[in-house]
Amino acid sequence: MVEIDRLDGDTGWIDLAFVERERTPRQIIEVGIQLHLAGLSLSNTKQFLERLGVERSRTAIHNWVQKADLQPTSEVEPNHIAVDETVIQLDDERWWLYAAVDPDTNKFLHVRLFPTRTTQLTVHFLRELTQKAPVTQATILVDNAHHLKAALSRLGLRFQTCRHGNRNAVERVFREVKRRTSSFSNTFSHVKPTTAESWLQAFAVWWNHA
Repeated sequence: MVEIDRLDGDTGWIDLAFVERERTPRQIIEVGIQLHLAGLSLSNTKQFLERLGVERSRTAIHNWVQKADLQPTSEVEPNHIAVDETVIQLDDERWWLYAAVDPDTNKFLHVRLFPTRTTQLTVHFLRELTQKAPVTQATILVDNAHHLKAALSRLGLRFQTCRHGNRNAVERVFREVKRRTSSFSNTFSHVKPTTAESWLQAFAVWWNHA
């Protein structure tokens, strides 16, 4: 069920720079993006917009989310960062969703989707994280996975093995991601991995501002 109570008038996090000759009013595009990321399927978002007097296809709504190119960002330097990965199903293929979360706020700092999990890919993810957020002085909270600890050691980042406590922040947001991606079939059915990753990053931005 869509979390309407978490919707508000603040849509400043939605960058509509992609809108040029779009015939749809900007406010409607913002509402469509917000509703879909909050929990409505593309079909239900389409129906909601029709009640507002605007008829747009599911493809158009999907394209709004993709073209907005939303990326989680943070200007706050956290003391701790929870890092982990989980399996995301794309049709019959298993992909790995990597995420970094600030456990004090439960907000995403970085999100990526990879076809497998290796030390080298983890290094790549962590390097991107250090470029996107002020995290070099933070303690990274991880489980006992070898590839996570090896990548952190290679980059000289401070980390702590932690199975409970603050690291559970990333588990909480993973549960919400999985609830959303399994709640209706047209999110990750017949889509490219880059499309799924773009949706996950957009979801992370919505989550941070909801």
